[in-house]
Amino acid sequence: MQSAEPHANPQPGTSPDRPVRKIIHVDMDAFYASVEQRDDPSLRGRPVAVGGGHRGVVAAASYEARRFGIRSAMPAVSARRRCPELVFVKPRFDVYRAVSNQVRGIFAAYTDLIEPLSLDEAYLDVTQDRLGFGSARAIAEDIRLRIARETGLTASAGVSYCKLIAKLASDHRKPDGLCVIPPERGAEFVSSLPVARFHGVGPVTARKMERLGIFTGADLQRWSLPQLEAHFGSSGHWYWRICRGIDEREVRPDRPYKSVSAERTFDDDLRDADALAGELERIAGYAWARIERAQVLGRTVTLKVKFADFELITRSKSFSAPVADLAAFTAAGQALLAGLHPLAKGIRLLGLGLHNLCESELDPPLQLGLAI
Repeated sequence: MQSAEPHANPQPGTSPDRPVRKIIHVDMDAFYASVEQRDDPSLRGRPVAVGGGHRGVVAAASYEARRFGIRSAMPAVSARRRCPELVFVKPRFDVYRAVSNQVRGIFAAYTDLIEPLSLDEAYLDVTQDRLGFGSARAIAEDIRLRIARETGLTASAGVSYCKLIAKLASDHRKPDGLCVIPPERGAEFVSSLPVARFHGVGPVTARKMERLGIFTGADLQRWSLPQLEAHFGSSGHWYWRICRGIDEREVRPDRPYKSVSAERTFDDDLRDADALAGELERIAGYAWARIERAQVLGRTVTLKVKFADFELITRSKSFSAPVADLAAFTAAGQALLAGLHPLAKGIRLLGLGLHNLCESELDPPLQLGLAI
């Protein structure tokens, strides 16, 4: 397939009036679980999951637990089945916030351009070398050393010319690793990766790409822009760019966000009321963990439903005061779901989110709308 060149910068990360950006993505390693292992020596070296509870989900898993296939958003009962020795601990979000603020204070010594994504990861634009380290690699190395020394925790970092590749790179050497991808290696680096790892390619899109024979960035590079737009609509332009390592998004401190949500696509369409209620309870638990991480308040609960024929609807309920806790958030979602019964067709996706956000007492709001 021949590639058609749209209007784009020929050199990723550059423009006539701007030097190549130097962006670092810092990601704390198994953050919640690592904090628990740091604070309780008896947990070190053991498989640990944060979360759980009756019909709960795993909010975070230690690397020892991940070796058993345990991951975030997994139902607690499934995690225990995979690893009977798994130790569940209750989340301590006040402690995680305190450590996150400590890490953010370290970042602030190097740049004012910090874009937090959650409590445990952030982008930093270090194009201006405030402290005279001489390179973004040296800055990232120093940040990681300071985090280890001052918090007793490890972090991985990706260094590149754009946000897309910096984030992919930070995951490339986990845990406790550093990966640097310069502009001339951007397209080559992306070509070797599975498309499912790309920002903006969710599980459903990844499966659609795989049905078309697109498994890696290299496969995606062989598709022309018109062909991608024919199959993926307006998103085709984004896919054309990212598989070539082109991402011009800036690091934006204190970016205003609108919602916090989580969603799940089911392997089989569901119609049973009890099964759907159970799934929504798990989704609510995972969404609320993100709400806690984002440190936001909100007055509107929104249910997202995609039916078997891909019809998409939303239902919302607004309150006079912010939603107080997980129980209230879940109850509002369940009431919205109950209003849809009896169902004329199966449901393939459920999502639950908090909208109409306002700032909490601690930090500005963050949007997290990721598939489980």
